Amino acid sequence: MTSEPALRPALQQRVAEAILDGAARLFASEGEHASMNEVAEAAGVARATVYRYFPNREALLNELAHAAVRDAGARLESARIEAVAPPEGVVRAVRALVEMGDLFVILARERRRSGADRFESGLVDPVRKLIERGQASGDIRDDISDVRLAESLIGLIVSLLTSTPALGREDMTATITALFLDGAGARGPRPR
Repeated sequence: MTSEPALRPALQQRVAEAILDGAARLFASEGEHASMNEVAEAAGVARATVYRYFPNREALLNELAHAAVRDAGARLESARIEAVAPPEGVVRAVRALVEMGDLFVILARERRRSGADRFESGLVDPVRKLIERGQASGDIRDDISDVRLAESLIGLIVSLLTSTPALGREDMTATITALFLDGAGARGPRPR
């Protein structure tokens, strides 16, 4: 039989996750100006509960940003984008980031909260390195910097995640990938 104190951390973790999930949905659709009352409603908890876990909006937004960076890094690592040809790596990266949904939108909008270094190392660097490999192999155009192409891909993902009507995850992944690779694809004959 499990004792009540052992259940408390698990319950607290579930409540914190419910608050973060509700806040991510709300902030992704309404912006960061949504009230803490609205966050509580979206999470299905009392306003006092939100404040017990997150003393203010800044603390809540900071935790969302940190959680998003951790999630993005883990998903990109799991997608093994460095182990496949660059076009397939783009598909895998897009799928991994689209699966984050609202949390990715918050991450892109609130990147300063997660710390520029964490955002760069957890998200931009793996995508930039993938693009750099694609440029070296001739799969991706090299007349635009890898940093600009990485930022363009991130912006494209955010744009489609927040567009209406929403697409299903696979349709969204296919659309983003096609748009990005058609625009970023190498021009002319491939180098030998």
